[in-house]
Amino acid sequence: QVQLVESGGGSVQAGGSLRLSCAASGLGLHNYAMAWFRQPPGKEREGLSCISWSGGSTYYADSVKGRFTISRNNAKNTVYLQMNNVKPEDAATYYCAADRTWRRPDCSRAEYEYDDWGQGTQVSVSS
Repeated sequence: QVQLVESGGGSVQAGGSLRLSCAASGLGLHNYAMAWFRQPPGKEREGLSCISWSGGSTYYADSVKGRFTISRNNAKNTVYLQMNNVKPEDAATYYCAADRTWRRPDCSRAEYEYDDWGQGTQVSVSS
């Protein structure tokens, strides 16, 4: 059984930093693209960032480009989202997801491409 577990969420002051982690069990992440999505209260879920299985291809939404960094440690079966210069509009529940397309060369921004999802971790931002 595949399980993705996000951690690292919490409360942060605007301008501060936070690092989210997504640890997998039941699935070796090293062959699959991974992504982070978020869902602010009362809004739809949006794709933030993704990373290919090798780490060679990444994508960032305009809203987080230059502030957030996605990375992966395949040896630890974990994906990270480093959030810097956090803004009030970054407050949301953050989800990681795995795309089980075997070693696709890039990564997708589309929710429907992702097969496994974590339960989410909440980030709140105080100004």
